[in-house]
Amino acid sequence: MPRFAANLSFLYPEVPLIERIAKAAADGFGAVEYVSPYELDKDDIAAALKAAGVVQALFNLPAGDWAAGERGIGCLPDRVQEFRAGLDTAIAYARALDCRTLNCLAGLAPDGRDMAELDRTLADNLAFAAPRLAEAGIALVFEPINRRDMPRYHVATTDHAERIMAMAGVDNLKIQYDFYHMQIMQGDLVPTFERLFERIGHVQIADTPGRNEPGTGEINFDFILKALDRLGYAGWVGCEYKPMTTTSEGLGWMAPYRRKG
Repeated sequence: MPRFAANLSFLYPEVPLIERIAKAAADGFGAVEYVSPYELDKDDIAAALKAAGVVQALFNLPAGDWAAGERGIGCLPDRVQEFRAGLDTAIAYARALDCRTLNCLAGLAPDGRDMAELDRTLADNLAFAAPRLAEAGIALVFEPINRRDMPRYHVATTDHAERIMAMAGVDNLKIQYDFYHMQIMQGDLVPTFERLFERIGHVQIADTPGRNEPGTGEINFDFILKALDRLGYAGWVGCEYKPMTTTSEGLGWMAPYRRKG
């Protein structure tokens, strides 16, 4: 059965982030993930995880000024030193939280910049980060994100992600496959997942078109979750969706698949 991680950047928005950890555990989630832990003390987060008995599944490398609209800096040629300096911070948090997977957000393509230069910058940054994270026992993933929700996001399809991986040429690098983003950008969800299975390091879900709970839109999640089992996917499935009511009230979709651990 799938193992579900609560994405706390989306779920339980009525309470502060650190309090969402206990709420996720009470609702049967075995792990949590979120955009960024860096605004909080890592020891406080670690204590909350331990008290709740849940795992830290994933968080992002430092992604620039999120409040100002930045969505990652991995592809930005003038932010390379900032990207590389952020690795030390990310590793320190990952060690404190016993988090084994970090995600790199490519960022928004600046107007007028050469796409090939952005590709090369992102590939070089990933090639720099991957072995350093591997030394710390941490896997690196990066994520295609749809351009309806995030216009100008640099990597929006799995084909583009594969090209970046080929350019980076490193072992410790996989794709974060978000079924919501990929339904919007390319469809053909399960065949693509199956083709890329060995190159996928983390999974996230939300339904389309509203980015709400599974079962509220057009994606057949029963088919998808059974396919993950059939293919032997053993990682966490991050629930990165906007609850239509409250998070707890909307978890009926998870009942047939519920497993903690």
